Amino acid sequence: MTTEDPQDVYYSGIKMIRYDLIKEFVLAFLAVSLVVVALAGVFSSPDDPAVTIQTWAKTAPVDFVTTAVSELDGTSGTAGYGPPYNNTADAAQAVGPIAPQSWAGVGTPIDTAQDFVLRPLGVAAVGNPTLTAALAKYQAATSDQQQSWDTNYSTALADATVANDAVSVVDGDYGPVPDLMTGLLGLARTGALDGLLLSSGNLYQTDFTKPLLFMGDGEYLPGLAADQHLTGDQWGMMNETGNYPGQTWLWLFSSWYQIPPFNTAANADLLVVLLMVGLTTLLAIVPFVPILRDIPRWVPVHRLIWRRYYRSE
Repeated sequence: MTTEDPQDVYYSGIKMIRYDLIKEFVLAFLAVSLVVVALAGVFSSPDDPAVTIQTWAKTAPVDFVTTAVSELDGTSGTAGYGPPYNNTADAAQAVGPIAPQSWAGVGTPIDTAQDFVLRPLGVAAVGNPTLTAALAKYQAATSDQQQSWDTNYSTALADATVANDAVSVVDGDYGPVPDLMTGLLGLARTGALDGLLLSSGNLYQTDFTKPLLFMGDGEYLPGLAADQHLTGDQWGMMNETGNYPGQTWLWLFSSWYQIPPFNTAANADLLVVLLMVGLTTLLAIVPFVPILRDIPRWVPVHRLIWRRYYRSE
């Protein structure tokens, strides 16, 4: 009398094939490793050092000062961005009644003149009579007078020169603005401005919003992005060292910006987000949509993967 193995009884009538999991794993690991190495060699990205306000001020001082003046007079991109940074009229993107930017409101309030220029200079002015006097004169002036000084100086910067690490312009009616910009440029060159804009009053200083917005308003940082083919119309990506997966997951989002109507729409960001929300929802409900859920049967890729099993069947 023989005693049947309970496992054989349990699986009786079920077709099975021998499968070497270890061998399959080793082969798959080697194949994927070769593909990764090959693709890394062809599509690798440079490991450039981090860009800071200090490097910007040292490398492109005229662009730094020009950007600082635009922050001071409220003409920069950040100053007119709208929510979540400020309440600039008609700046928020919307698609008909859908306006999440306006719904969320100003969650990260930024006053570019105060946050990027005047407040850091207030710290640097301690023990500096020239800067202290310049700040006092500027803040005591009327808004019209301030705007006049800012506009005159911004116009003169188009022909500015750099000598001995200082930005020089032709003589004009600029009020205390040149002294303010000289002080801010010096603050930036030492690296102190990076720290002042990063300071949030919290234990961990990891909010880089203000430094990034300030640099993004200039031409230096966008120029570096263009050189690495990272701008929106170039469709590039760069992985961040130590922050896997970095920006690589954004490829599907960025691809939409290359085609109409997204590449010309003023509200392209919102259009792309709404499209991705729709596509993600569609993917989630695939098992419940009669036509979509039948595609695997019409395109039997699984039979190709498990061809040995189906050949024996």
